[in-house]
Amino acid sequence: MTLSFDFNTIVFMLAVLTFMLSGLLLLAGLNRGDAQGSRHWALANIMLSIGLAMSFTRFFLTHAWCFVLGAVLLTSGMGLQYVGLQKFKREAVTWWVPLSAVLAVFVLTVWFHAIQHDTQGRMIANSLVFAMLNIASARLLLVPAPEPLKTAYRFTGITFLLLAGTFIGRAILTYIEPAKTFGSLLFPPVGPHLFFIGNMMQMCLTFGFVLMMNYRLVTDLRVLAIRDPLTGILNRRSLEDEASYLLARCHRNEEVLTVMMIDVDHFKAINDEYGHQAGDEVLKHLVSLVNSTIRTGDYFARYGGEEFCVVLPLTTREEALVLAERLRQKYADTPIQIDGKVIQSTISIGLTDTFQAGVEFVNLVSLADQALYQAKRAGRNRVVLSTYPTITN
Repeated sequence: MTLSFDFNTIVFMLAVLTFMLSGLLLLAGLNRGDAQGSRHWALANIMLSIGLAMSFTRFFLTHAWCFVLGAVLLTSGMGLQYVGLQKFKREAVTWWVPLSAVLAVFVLTVWFHAIQHDTQGRMIANSLVFAMLNIASARLLLVPAPEPLKTAYRFTGITFLLLAGTFIGRAILTYIEPAKTFGSLLFPPVGPHLFFIGNMMQMCLTFGFVLMMNYRLVTDLRVLAIRDPLTGILNRRSLEDEASYLLARCHRNEEVLTVMMIDVDHFKAINDEYGHQAGDEVLKHLVSLVNSTIRTGDYFARYGGEEFCVVLPLTTREEALVLAERLRQKYADTPIQIDGKVIQSTISIGLTDTFQAGVEFVNLVSLADQALYQAKRAGRNRVVLSTYPTITN
């Protein structure tokens, strides 16, 4: 038995393949519960596959309103890709863009196909709407982005532009064709090659979005590895890694570095009286104040529980004392309001520097911690300098 493939068979196979790609996106989304936009893209592929079948196969082309519905589904699929990109980027969704495109294609297809039959006019008008929708999606991606997301953004964004160019090329070729070649409801002679190229690009878009999700996962895992999930600042391990480089430079260049340990006073009592959610808000409030007080080149991390550590390069403990006092006073003077309740909280701070403790980070933290507990024993809400004798590096 000899198998023969005509245009309708190819369309059907492409529609099935596009439908299968939606399953790929759903599986990728299930593996990542927070994969914003994956469900929109999966639904987009389902709409594109059904719309493809309804717009370009003989069975559906014999029913005018099925053809109209197919064009609307194709536009809706492209619109959902646009929405999925905004969801992926965690931006507010501008629904008017895809809705306007869907409305335009519906009106144009009804007019040129069901009311005043003009295949040439319909193809030109709808191709231009499709092109504009793909350009809008490309604009969302061709923007500055961190690596490795930048690579995926560029690949998917450029594919959107190429697909838009395909639709524009289709409109131009359709325009220059003689009107008498448009008697058939199927594509005129200008269509099949561009049709195939366009579908290949749609598949590239799906793989591009999967690539974006994969790179987002890599980026998020990298952030989780170095950041405290509650406050967003460095965690203990990442601070220790940064400190090792800074202290090596201090030893090599005979520079000074100060370590500041900060602890929230009576934090357990705050948790017991107001609840752990309020305790979390207290910690985030402290982080906000510290971030607004320290310099850009300083390093700030959650060291454990309610204890925080600040590493101040090129800063003596006397210089850090001025900063610490300003921070302590600012925190004490800023009550925290949570659910209508006012929480008055204070902090204690301990300080030491490399001129006193040497260039071993464990020694710096240990001496700063001892100074911190001296502040606690002395009544809290104060800053204490380490009193250990000076160590020569």
